[in-house]
Amino acid sequence: MHTVTANGATIPALGFGTFRVPGSDVLRIVPKALKTGFRHIDTAQIYGNEAEVGEAVAGSDIARGDIFLTTKVWVDKYKHDAFIASVDESLKKLKTDYVDLLLLHWPNDAVPLGEQIGALNEVKEAGKVRHIGVSNFNTALMAQSVSLSKAPIVTNQIEYHPYLNQDVVIAEAKKSGMSITSYFAMADGKVLADPVLKDIAASHGKSVAQVVLRWLVQQDGIIALSKTVTEARLAENAAIFDFALSSEEMAAIHALSKADGRIVSPDGLAPVWDAAV
Repeated sequence: MHTVTANGATIPALGFGTFRVPGSDVLRIVPKALKTGFRHIDTAQIYGNEAEVGEAVAGSDIARGDIFLTTKVWVDKYKHDAFIASVDESLKKLKTDYVDLLLLHWPNDAVPLGEQIGALNEVKEAGKVRHIGVSNFNTALMAQSVSLSKAPIVTNQIEYHPYLNQDVVIAEAKKSGMSITSYFAMADGKVLADPVLKDIAASHGKSVAQVVLRWLVQQDGIIALSKTVTEARLAENAAIFDFALSSEEMAAIHALSKADGRIVSPDGLAPVWDAAV
């Protein structure tokens, strides 16, 4: 499995995401994902499936140390004491004494960012998490997080797909040695019918999903989360390291971005997004 190195963290470049995956499906599909070769599993407190992810990981024959496990603290747990308690609860559900990466899930200005970052550092110092990061942060919040944190921030997990230009955020991440973790890579399924992507896929004998995941991981410092509840798609999503896109193909996919390409921007959670270049 290819990896991305960011501020001391070595992260498998292809992850398996569990957003909107019910617990019963997690119990069925995560063990198969691990058997297929996935070594990076992503969950969150708000997904309601940490316990099933923990059961699947603990029950697999893959050593815990070989699995990169990410979870995220929800915004209503950002005050110091609630934060620490929520991490302990996540570890209990995940049946592990540490997670590899802990993220702040969305910005929440009701709690000072310094308090949030301080709590992230505290659980890291306690050995409960190996690395810390953020999610859905704009460049201003990323820069503040870096300046407030003793420990390095290793990633910003954001919506990123062919229809959403994230060059500004990616450049800010690079400046401070951070990676970008992409979610919603398939743009909620919109990419699958795209003629440009279909042509590129046909020329490689690959699927559109494989081309999009390849486009992501072929970019420096980008990690891609894939998601499926279908076993056949697991093997397909994992098979993206045996071909490469040309610079022209990469550019053609970048050119698909549009001003209104963003899909995820919930009221009350989303920050003021950076304008695309």
